[in-house]
Amino acid sequence: MKTLIVYASKHGCAKNAAEKLAQAFGPDTKLSDVRNITRIDLENFDRIVIGGSIHAGRIQGKIKSFVQRNIDFLLQKQLGIYICHMEDGDGAMKELSDNFPKQLLEHATAKGLFGGEFNLAKMNFIEKFMIKKVAHVTESVSKIKEDNINEFIKTMKD
Repeated sequence: MKTLIVYASKHGCAKNAAEKLAQAFGPDTKLSDVRNITRIDLENFDRIVIGGSIHAGRIQGKIKSFVQRNIDFLLQKQLGIYICHMEDGDGAMKELSDNFPKQLLEHATAKGLFGGEFNLAKMNFIEKFMIKKVAHVTESVSKIKEDNINEFIKTMKD
């Protein structure tokens, strides 16, 4: 099955997740950083996965734009949606539902809440300051949920 994974990643978490998915889906998988997309023929793919990271409650604008431009086409494909986030429980699901159209979420075969990271080494001064102030984090933290990633892969392959 030909798979396209479209992602946006600021500090690498969503990119790492996209790479894990691509490896699991096999050689007919194309990875596309949405920031570098000029034109993709979505018709060439049977399955499309869209993912990004959440910052201050919002996914990257380029992911939102990609979804808005292609929503009718995405509703015709097997679809997976994931986010990388630091919220837990209901907060994580709220972030997912706040950042993707309801009809797309209802259509998606799999919805992934992959956890997230605060990688201070990849943040600029202002980002570090905000994370330290708001999240009370003084060193890098990883809350990646490998089980959720594996369940997402299994659901998409079934």
